[in-house]
Amino acid sequence: MEANYSFLQESLNFPKYDFKLQEEKNGKLSIFDALRKKYLILTPEEWVRQHLIQVLIQKYAYPKSLFALEKGLKYNQMQKRFDILVHDRSGLPFLLIECKAPDVKLTQKTVEQVCVYNKTIKSPYLGISNGKQHLFLKFDESSETFLQIKDLPIL
Repeated sequence: MEANYSFLQESLNFPKYDFKLQEEKNGKLSIFDALRKKYLILTPEEWVRQHLIQVLIQKYAYPKSLFALEKGLKYNQMQKRFDILVHDRSGLPFLLIECKAPDVKLTQKTVEQVCVYNKTIKSPYLGISNGKQHLFLKFDESSETFLQIKDLPIL
């Protein structure tokens, strides 16, 4: 079965980055993850995740040492995995981001997914991206709800 890499041709709403890609023995493409220092199978979601990581590091100067990627968490006895979590400099959760494939529309359901994960993590900032659209939220203590913000927070 031939893998479909048409998402590589899609225009994402990110700066261009030079990623290291390689073909695996099984014919699938993999992408080098600079944080985990290993090649990962390239999926549409991974393509978005790698772009977001580069934006956070290169444009926003988030230190690489503060990232946690694709870690498990338990919510209501169910095992879940978040995509990107950036801690603040004191080690507390700061920004939780859920990545979707470019063809996945950002809906209320995707916002709810990251909010469910955040019930365990308790990050003051949330983000969702499909590479074309990005949605960022900040917890507002007075209303006890998340409000949309225009840009990523400065760490």
